Amino acid sequence: QVQLVESGGGLVQAGGSLRLSCAASGRTFTSYTMGWFRQAPGKGREFVAATRWSASSTSYADSVKGRFTISRDNAKNTVFLQMNSLKPEDTAVYYCAAATSTRAVLAGTVDYWGQGTQVTVSS
Repeated sequence: QVQLVESGGGLVQAGGSLRLSCAASGRTFTSYTMGWFRQAPGKGREFVAATRWSASSTSYADSVKGRFTISRDNAKNTVFLQMNSLKPEDTAVYYCAAATSTRAVLAGTVDYWGQGTQVTVSS
């Protein structure tokens, strides 16, 4: 059974940092692109960042470029999202996702979703 389990969310003041983790299990993800999405209250789910397991290429939404960094630990089947200089508008439920390509992630055509972790940034 495929599972993506996020952790690391919480409450932080504006300007602070959080590191989200996504532990993947149940299949081999080396050919997949892993992504992070978020959904704020009353809004749709939006792309945040993506990385391939087997390559160093990464993609970011313009709203997080320069503040967020996606990385992975292949040995532990874990993807991370380091979030710095957080703003109140970053408040959302953050979801981990796996898809067959970066294009699929950017299109929201995701094969697997995690359950989400709440990030709240206070002003």
